[in-house]
Amino acid sequence: MLKTQDSEVWNAIDSELRRQQDGLEMIPSENYASKAVLEALGSVMTNKYSEGYPGKRYYGGNEFIDVVERLAIERAKKLFGAEHANVQPYSGSPANIEIYFALLKFGDKVMGLNLAHGGHLTHGHPVNFSGKAYQFVQYGVDKETEQLDYEAIRELAIKEKPKLIISGYTAYPRTIDFKKFSEIAEEVGAISMVDMSHISGLIAGGVHPSPFPFTDVVMTTTHKTLRGPRGAIILCKEKFAQQIDKAVFPGMQGGPHDNNTAAKAVALGEAMKPEFKIYAQQIVKNSKTLAKELQKYGFRLVSGGTDNHLILVDLQNKNVTGKEAEAALDKARITVNKNMVPFDTRSPFDPSGIRLGTPAITSRGMKEEEMKQIASFMDDAIIHFRDEQKLKSIAEEVTRLTKKFPLYE
Repeated sequence: MLKTQDSEVWNAIDSELRRQQDGLEMIPSENYASKAVLEALGSVMTNKYSEGYPGKRYYGGNEFIDVVERLAIERAKKLFGAEHANVQPYSGSPANIEIYFALLKFGDKVMGLNLAHGGHLTHGHPVNFSGKAYQFVQYGVDKETEQLDYEAIRELAIKEKPKLIISGYTAYPRTIDFKKFSEIAEEVGAISMVDMSHISGLIAGGVHPSPFPFTDVVMTTTHKTLRGPRGAIILCKEKFAQQIDKAVFPGMQGGPHDNNTAAKAVALGEAMKPEFKIYAQQIVKNSKTLAKELQKYGFRLVSGGTDNHLILVDLQNKNVTGKEAEAALDKARITVNKNMVPFDTRSPFDPSGIRLGTPAITSRGMKEEEMKQIASFMDDAIIHFRDEQKLKSIAEEVTRLTKKFPLYE
């Protein structure tokens, strides 16, 4: 239907499918949703308006919308061991803002990790709404270890007395001690918040410690390692449930995207199956293998390695910038993103590092042996980052590999 009705859009979608099939998607926030998730996203649920919550809607005709949203809520609570779940947030950034809106007053003091050290824009960066509406105190990683220094974070919290402390990051390759963060927050009378967007699939799969039951409020996107649709969920202790729900609707959003809610329910159901645990374990195995192989080629990894799905590479010893490396790898059909490293002296638009991860390539069935090949491809591409012919040759090798692991058969 689409091909004949709007060939321009169809061609773009078909080209994107071929790009994904032929290349290696290695941005750690990206993954491949299942056919079942995609089917739910493209369903008639997109036609409905459903302001409110199950059983308390402002529109009629929501009998089956309620069924799907209740399923998503119960699955989210069961999967993560949460007391309350709101599955309506449109995406991660709006969900974080909704948490602040629910629990803080404008101008309140909050602690979050510096963007250049692995935090997120919505964790208080000055250009973001979060940094403009609230008084953010930014903590960082230790300069020597490039890891979190919990005692230094505790001392900062005691000094600043924030109302809310955020942990959970976008470019931190190590295990996070959520219990320790919760204890620091309790000591200073703050609310503990976790943004587990990147690692929620690893938590669901039992390969990263969970923020529950001690954390007050938790946000996760539903794609990334969770392998669902682009969206978000807020989980919290029951005592914050009413505030969170009111902040989402009517505070910050109108009608939820019901097709997306259905897709979230499907993805959460998939994450509850035994095979998802095997998948999560393989993500970490692949990440650790890839990290070790890259180190063999002389790449300097921030913090010296990885515990999760993510690897942050400092390219300064390779005499190539993050922007140049991203462009070269793209030509070699390996998709990564340029990224700042802790204490980076370069611009965020052309930083010293790249960020990569293994969730998407693990979804295709790749394992440790393929990680060794990928490390070799990456090394070759970065050595020859200005050689167009060499990069084209590597791209052909990459496609020979990816054809062994079809994306959507």
